Amino acid sequence: MLNQLVSDFKLPATSGITFQLSQYLGKNIILYFYPKDSTPGCTTQGVQFRDAYGDFQALNTEIFGISRDSLKSHESFKAKFSFPFELLADTEELACNLFNVIKMKNMYGKQVRGIERSTFIINKEGMLIKEWRGVKVENHVAEVLGFIKSLS
Repeated sequence: MLNQLVSDFKLPATSGITFQLSQYLGKNIILYFYPKDSTPGCTTQGVQFRDAYGDFQALNTEIFGISRDSLKSHESFKAKFSFPFELLADTEELACNLFNVIKMKNMYGKQVRGIERSTFIINKEGMLIKEWRGVKVENHVAEVLGFIKSLS
């Protein structure tokens, strides 16, 4: 899928909007997939994106977090940590399947299906130009910002 146009898709988002990828042509898009609202790693990652949001905005880049949590859960998570970007509720795994981020994971000795923490950059023309899979939270947002800066 890398270096290919991303199929247009719609998902319900926080703030009462519906996200549609094609509405953001002309901007770089960061889609970051995370396992679950309000868990330690996901909170740290969201807070880091929040803290760098102004830097991304200055580079004509929008950020969207995606998980399988409900819109209600997303609204609480977003409000609690003052995220300035929208969270997308992928309860039907539409985007998860499009980006192939559902994996079997070990949790407390059990195999469970879940989202592999992943980040994707879609350029202004709607093409997937960069992906990180199996993301470790530490330093990730700085790495993403560095990549976006390299596009200018």
